[in-house]
Amino acid sequence: MFARLLAGGACAVALLASLFATPAAAHPYDRYAGGGRSFFASLFGPSIARGVVSYPTNHKAGTIIVSTAQRRLYLVLGNGQAMSYAIGVGKAGFAWSGVTQITDKREWPDWTPPEQMLRRRPDLPHHMAGGPDNPMGARGIYLGASLYRIHGSNEPDSIGQATSSGCIRMTNQDVIDLYSRVNIGATVI
Repeated sequence: MFARLLAGGACAVALLASLFATPAAAHPYDRYAGGGRSFFASLFGPSIARGVVSYPTNHKAGTIIVSTAQRRLYLVLGNGQAMSYAIGVGKAGFAWSGVTQITDKREWPDWTPPEQMLRRRPDLPHHMAGGPDNPMGARGIYLGASLYRIHGSNEPDSIGQATSSGCIRMTNQDVIDLYSRVNIGATVI
């Protein structure tokens, strides 16, 4: 009888522990990557939430289409659908445009502001290691040989705005999602 009570108690403890357990993060800083879909969707509604949308296109699945005017990024899924993400874009005169490929992907990338940015903003550090305070956010997706990136942000309120020096900003949760879906070599338009 005591053995059954003990076994039952152990099962109850295991069940309770599983209810409060959290999955291991892919990267040690990922626990700081808040500001994702559920947070922003609850504050701002569907205009900022990521989701699958109807998107008829001739581009192949895996292609990223950046609409700076709509402040949306579309990952073509195929069959007339795309994953839509809210983005922050470059301020007037700094917006990204063109056609390129993804050349690298990094988790919690370091940030080294280019010389032009340092001239405009001498208060910026010359280098910052990756982490929750880094403006590159949780992931960096590198575009060709340029200095442009699709990256997370430690300023989630900038999403939907034209405030960057040209990079495409996303919430950290959205860039983690996009990062997991795209491959090096994918086309970005």
